[in-house]
Amino acid sequence: MPNHHEGQLLATPLDIDTLESSRLDPRLGQEIHDLRKAKRLTLGQLATATGLSTGFISQIERGHNRPSVTALFKISRALGVSVGWFFSTTIAPSTSKVVRQGERRAIEYDDGIRDELLTPGLGGKLELLSCVFAPGSGVDTVYSHEGDEAGVVVRGTLELWVGDDHYLLNTGDSFAFNSATPHRYRNPSDTETHVIWAITPPNF
Repeated sequence: MPNHHEGQLLATPLDIDTLESSRLDPRLGQEIHDLRKAKRLTLGQLATATGLSTGFISQIERGHNRPSVTALFKISRALGVSVGWFFSTTIAPSTSKVVRQGERRAIEYDDGIRDELLTPGLGGKLELLSCVFAPGSGVDTVYSHEGDEAGVVVRGTLELWVGDDHYLLNTGDSFAFNSATPHRYRNPSDTETHVIWAITPPNF
């Protein structure tokens, strides 16, 4: 069982409009732009729906910035899709049942988190992710969505907030909770953390 502590929020929440612009992914911005156009939304309308600034969304679409996990979650919901919509489709899995290690579709966020899709697609009832957290990275804004999720810390340390509960998980510890409960997570250490994360249904 992970160590249990009193729940608390970080003193300084993540400012999703002032994130670093390293390791940019122009494909992601183009897909957001194309989907926004298909939905007949202006930049201003998308900004209003997400609470993000028009300039920030424009930078993402033009490949000059990359969203955080929280920002992409807000954008995807405003556009009527899941975050999984934006996983790269440039490399297709070799079969409908197997994903080779070199063929994983991935999203890199500006929070310092990289998600790799381990399931061949998102059409089933389960989404399985390999999540790698750079030292000190994480999601500092709580969010919630439909479904359930569970995971195991393969390497490193994960700090997890679920509702009012606060946990510190180490290598080998696992977790499960209802995704409708507001939650967030981070790597509090100075080394990389690797988590295998399952979400059902695949709607994040």
